[in-house]
Amino acid sequence: MTEAAELPPAPDAARAVFGEFFPEAVRYAELLADAGVKRGLIGPREVPRLWERHLLNCAVLSEVVPEDVMVCDVGSGAGLPGIPLALVRPDLKITLLEPLLRRTNFLQEVVELLGLDHVTVVRGRAEEVLGTLQPVHVVTARAVAPLDRLAGWGVPLLRPYGEMLALKGDTAEEEIKGARAALSKLGVLETSVLQVGEGIVDPLATVVRVEVGESPGGVRFATKRAKAARAGRARRRR
Repeated sequence: MTEAAELPPAPDAARAVFGEFFPEAVRYAELLADAGVKRGLIGPREVPRLWERHLLNCAVLSEVVPEDVMVCDVGSGAGLPGIPLALVRPDLKITLLEPLLRRTNFLQEVVELLGLDHVTVVRGRAEEVLGTLQPVHVVTARAVAPLDRLAGWGVPLLRPYGEMLALKGDTAEEEIKGARAALSKLGVLETSVLQVGEGIVDPLATVVRVEVGESPGGVRFATKRAKAARAGRARRRR
C-alpha cells in the first residue's frame, strides 16, 4: 500500500470549511500524502490524520485573520498553515516564506497546481528578507520554534500595529510567560491565547496572538529595515 492510499476520505467538516475550494483541498491532501512524504516534508505516520490534525487545524486559523490583508507564513515548510489558509481565504495576499529549496520547490508546485494566484513563494529566512519583503499585516507560523525565537524572526516583518498568529499546543501560556522579556524588546504590546475551530476540530486549535505597536521588532530592527531600504534604493538607481 502506498502512502497516498492511506489517506482517509475527507471528513464532512472539510466540505463545510473549504467550500468551493474543497476539490483543491483534496488535491493538496493527496500531494502531501504522496510527494510530501516521498520528499521528507511530512512523516508517513501523519497521513492518516492529515485532515483533522493538519489541514483543518490550520484552516480554522482564518477565524482570527482580518479581511483583505497581507500575510507572511514564516517557515512554511509543506505549506502549513499557509496553503489551507489560502484555500479558505482568497481575499488574503499570502507569502510562503521558507529557506529550504526542496520545500520551496514543493510549495511552488502546489501553488501552481491549485491555481492560487494570491499566493507567492519566497525562498529565504525571515532575517534575510527584512527590508526587501513588504511589511505585512499578519505573520503566521506553526511548529517553527519556541515563541521567543519565533517572535524574533516574525515580528520584524510586521507593519506597525500588526500581529503574529502562531499555532501552538498546550504549552502556549508557559511559552508566553517565558518569552515576555524578549517580546517586550521586540515592541510587542499585547499577547493572548485564543481557541479556534469550535465544531470543526477537537481539540480546538490553540493560537497565540502577538500584537505589536508602532515599531515592530523594536529600535534595532527599525535600523536594519532602514539600511535595507536604502540599499534597495541604491541598487535601483544603478
